[in-house]
Amino acid sequence: MPGQENQHEKERIDRLRQAMYSRQLSEKLKPRERRDLSETKPIVGDDWVRQEPEMAGAVVAPLGVSWLRRALYWILGVALVFFFGAGGFFLYYFTIGGGSLPASPQNIDIVVSGPSQVAGGEPTELQVAVTNRNKVALELADIVVTYPQGTRSVNDYATELPSLRQSLGTIEAGGRRQGTVSAVFAGADSGHGDVKVELEYRVAGSNSIYVASTHYTLNYSTAPISISVEGNSETIAGQAVQMTVTVTSNANAPIKDLLMQADYPFGFKFSSSVPTPATGSFWELGDLNPGQKKTIVVNGSLIGDAGDQRVFHFTAGTRPSTDQKSLVTRMADTVFTSAVSRAFLKLGITVNGGDSSVVVSPGDKVEVTLSYQNNLDTAVNNAVIVAKLSGIEIDGTKVRSTTGFFRSADDSIFWDKTTTNGVLATLAPGGKGTLSFSLQMPGSESLAAASNPRLNISVNAAGNRLSESGVPQVLQSTAHSTISLASDLQLIAEGLYYTNPFGSSGPIPPKAGEETTYALVFTVRNTTNKITGATLTATLPPYVRWVGIYSPASETVTFNQLDSTVTWHLGDIAPGVGLDALAPRQAAIAIGFTPSTSQIGQQPVLLSNIILKGFDDSSGKAIERDVDDVTSNLAKVSASSPDIVTAGDQGFSAANATVVK
Repeated sequence: MPGQENQHEKERIDRLRQAMYSRQLSEKLKPRERRDLSETKPIVGDDWVRQEPEMAGAVVAPLGVSWLRRALYWILGVALVFFFGAGGFFLYYFTIGGGSLPASPQNIDIVVSGPSQVAGGEPTELQVAVTNRNKVALELADIVVTYPQGTRSVNDYATELPSLRQSLGTIEAGGRRQGTVSAVFAGADSGHGDVKVELEYRVAGSNSIYVASTHYTLNYSTAPISISVEGNSETIAGQAVQMTVTVTSNANAPIKDLLMQADYPFGFKFSSSVPTPATGSFWELGDLNPGQKKTIVVNGSLIGDAGDQRVFHFTAGTRPSTDQKSLVTRMADTVFTSAVSRAFLKLGITVNGGDSSVVVSPGDKVEVTLSYQNNLDTAVNNAVIVAKLSGIEIDGTKVRSTTGFFRSADDSIFWDKTTTNGVLATLAPGGKGTLSFSLQMPGSESLAAASNPRLNISVNAAGNRLSESGVPQVLQSTAHSTISLASDLQLIAEGLYYTNPFGSSGPIPPKAGEETTYALVFTVRNTTNKITGATLTATLPPYVRWVGIYSPASETVTFNQLDSTVTWHLGDIAPGVGLDALAPRQAAIAIGFTPSTSQIGQQPVLLSNIILKGFDDSSGKAIERDVDDVTSNLAKVSASSPDIVTAGDQGFSAANATVVK
């Protein structure tokens, strides 16, 4: 049975495994010789193989023959393109091109010869030769020469010669014509000019004008004029700069209507010149004879950082007519370079220990400190420092300086080696120090007629150093400061009973439990500067009633019942209000005062926290004024300054200020 056979097979395998791993049986197990495998080859039939038909004999081209074939195709393609291109060209040339003309410009030779170098301003001859290589004659032939701008006639140097036309008549086939043309050329040194030569002609049987042309280049060896500039090759930022420009004629004949134009670099500020320019940086120098010179002195100042290079460009030439205000023909030009250096003395200004530009009040004392430092690598000798005051007038009797001298003749404070005990005699490289002075600003009364008053302080320093090539020997430095005056805004607050514009009622002196009405009047005065965004605020105590009326109607006054605040919206306050002929700004409000028995024997406050705020339009600073509270003592007027004097309520006595029972 199959199951039994499998069981027997399994048992045989188990016995064999035990024998393999048993120590007793391992010695009895001996290796057996391997039997050779059979080398009998299987017989495979070949009946499945299909007989392929034999191919006819063929020759395969080598790889090189394929490349030759491609090259041949390319050669044939290029030949076709060349053939059709040449055909198109000849078709165009002999139909509408030059070949269709009976006398082609390509068959006309125009040869121009002249000197290799042309001296500007001197007569120059050019030889022109024309050869006709056409098979027909050139009829009514004219030679036309167009000169560069600025060319003039040799017969009249004042006449500009833009072009020249000469008739050559008929030039037969194979004929030749030659001649000379003369002109006076004008160009810059080492510059170039272009001369265009054209031959205009006709041919028999045609009314058309044909043109053949050529160009000739002129090389200028010298210009008819030259420009030279003298000035410092080094300058201090902000220091005055002077340049002397000289224009010299190199021509053998007068140059008519000569012009000069200057192109200034960035940072240069023109101040003056001798002679004065016709317009901007444009000078009309008139006629310049042979060998004559004309000079222009240009003054100005340069600003920039140390190490900057500033290049000035000066050009001279002529123009076609006096109607034009610009240079057309350039005959000469030159450049002048000046380097910007640090100021030899570094100057600084502080006012009242702060910045150089401050805002102070009228009548304030001002302390000014000047600092200086030698920026050079060499010593500066005989230094002089001057602080000049300008703007509003200062009382010279109140100008003080321990080491300086105030010169009332020009309102300046002067320091040198004599006033400083030799300190400014020699400033070593890097040497520094300070100088000081004080002054008092004028009061409001003196500024009544002033508008936006300012005090300007200009500090100038000068000194000497050893002369160096191309640099200034006398050195200068400057510094500036502006002191602005805040407007003297004044505020007055007072109570009125007898002169109440609304009419008063109630007992005086005030009686406990009974209401007495008053008018509270605000007065605003302003001196020098416009005040913007002005408002006045004040607070009514709980025992004072807002009646609800105010005057004048042109003003805007509001009352906030939540916090009992009165606000007067003034807006802009013009300068001079309340001074001289201008009336002050005023507003009056009506109130009712009912004192309590707890206030008997007192002078209660009727209005508190009175503050006026705004902005000084000149300085941009916020400005604020406040006054004392207004009480039932109407004889006492609250003012922002003790110098303000006012009459108060006429007829009121301080005895009527205390609350009675």
